[in-house]
Amino acid sequence: MKEKIHPNYQKVLVTCACGESFESGSIKKQLRVELCSKCHPFFTGKQKFVDAGGRVDRFKRKYGLADK
Repeated sequence: MKEKIHPNYQKVLVTCACGESFESGSIKKQLRVELCSKCHPFFTGKQKFVDAGGRVDRFKRKYGLADK
């Protein structure tokens, strides 16, 4: 391997929007995520909509679906 061209891989603190934090490895100094294993619907069994830029609302209007 060539020297001095690879990024510095280090331990970082990953922080979720729910407040959970854990250590991982990355070339960045700090990572922030929206979903982790503590709050992800697949692991919790609770359905949670993550609306990215109104996509859910646009879909509901397009197909005439209403909130129940």
